Amino acid sequence: MAIAEVTVIPVGTGSTSLSSYVAQMQRVLDQQQGIQIQLTPMSTIIEGDIADVFKAIQALHESPFEQGAGRVSTAVKIDDRRDHPTSAQYKIDSVRSKLEHSGHS
Repeated sequence: MAIAEVTVIPVGTGSTSLSSYVAQMQRVLDQQQGIQIQLTPMSTIIEGDIADVFKAIQALHESPFEQGAGRVSTAVKIDDRRDHPTSAQYKIDSVRSKLEHSGHS
């Protein structure tokens, strides 16, 4: 399963607030098949088969253009592990488990 962290920034919107663009991008993601999504304060995490993840990223990138943006900057980071089943939650749980065993919390 691939895990992608995606940040989409519409440029030249005339406002410093981007929450309406982010809300529409979340609606776009809700329509995508085969993925799980997690909105964070700085980006969106997308999990799924790599083909579905790329399709979702393309839909995300196109969304601000459809809302009138003239320019869009998209940053993508992908972790595609194929030797072991994984997920964003699995990665977090793995680190927490190691913290608990080392005496940190």
